[in-house]
Amino acid sequence: MPEIKTQFLMDMHLQVEMPMTLLGDTQYGERRIAKVLGGTFEGPRLKGKVHPGGGDWILNRIDGVTQLDVRLTMETHDGALIYMIYRGLRHGPADVMAKLNAGQPVDPSLIYFRTTPYFETAKDGPYAWLNKSCFVSLGRREPTGPIYQVFEVL
Repeated sequence: MPEIKTQFLMDMHLQVEMPMTLLGDTQYGERRIAKVLGGTFEGPRLKGKVHPGGGDWILNRIDGVTQLDVRLTMETHDGALIYMIYRGLRHGPADVMAKLNAGQPVDPSLIYFRTTPYFETAKDGPYAWLNKSCFVSLGRREPTGPIYQVFEVL
């Protein structure tokens, strides 16, 4: 069976409005909504900014895992618009997660933080190749918002 290989796509930094909107405890866990204020992304094949108005519908599940559900609009340096969605999981030791959720810095190596981004853009545009690949990312949470390293699965 072949080995899965990846290629670096970009670093992405997001700014998130604080405090987040707390929906409250649901049958699935605690639901929070984070408004994305903007951000930047840069890599060898694309760079640009993240538009304000995106969001993350975060679920702190009853098993201690944080489930992410994010939608963003990106704009490349040359004006192309890209719709990005990703789902992901974040978890770690309870004491580390408590610090993270309180906005304190933590060692990212202590936390499992992975997402599966998908992109949608003009089918005839310069970034149409994004529509045809799978991607994964490694994340870390900073006080101002998450930072991701995104990779294309080859």
